[in-house]
Amino acid sequence: MTIEITATIRKAQGTGASRRLRNTGRVPGVVYGVGEVSMIDLDHNDLYYKLRNEAFHASILSLNLEGKKESVLLRDFVMHPFRQQVQHIDFQRVDAKKKMHIKVPLHFINAEVSPGVKDSGGKISHVMTDLDITCLPKDLPAFIEVDLSHLALGHSIHVADLKMPAGVEAASHGGHAGEAVVATVQVPRGMLEAEVTAEADAAAAASAASAPAPAAGAAKAGAAAPAAAAPAAKKAK
Repeated sequence: MTIEITATIRKAQGTGASRRLRNTGRVPGVVYGVGEVSMIDLDHNDLYYKLRNEAFHASILSLNLEGKKESVLLRDFVMHPFRQQVQHIDFQRVDAKKKMHIKVPLHFINAEVSPGVKDSGGKISHVMTDLDITCLPKDLPAFIEVDLSHLALGHSIHVADLKMPAGVEAASHGGHAGEAVVATVQVPRGMLEAEVTAEADAAAAASAASAPAPAAGAAKAGAAAPAAAAPAAKKAK
């Protein structure tokens, strides 16, 4: 289902105009890409709740700009430092014939049945929560699934291990996109500390067992040595 947003042309520009616009419950924005740049404004509450929807961030959106509909992508937005208020938003027009570069969320499945978690008591560490991809607009997935069912303790799943939808590729960053770690099964901290303590105790016990015991005669001689070495007291004249 396509998500639709409604906007109007923003005539007044500048910091003061944007502030006044926000005070009326509107959000200033920009639409760029194919064609001219359009200055727009949108209803704040409607936009705020749409931004809480994961699909809004990685879907082709239908922008209704005063009756004219355009396909756009969310490219950026700015929130107030401490208020729940959207300050500004940017959209990019979509060219149906041109590949686009976008981040899509990762959905992790089967973590509870992976050997590293089920059999070894490990914990899944999500190194990535989204992935940079390239594809045509028609091939844009809502998310990419990450199957963890075969992940053992101490092992990782990489971008190259993911099953990509048709027409979708991981964006290359220096030619090493496939080597990037997506998730790993880590040893729980308590278990790791217990193993380290056990290894230290075993090493100490082995060291004590291998140390040579002192000879009985040497021990007695050592005990008597101080008395033998003591000089005889001189008589006072």
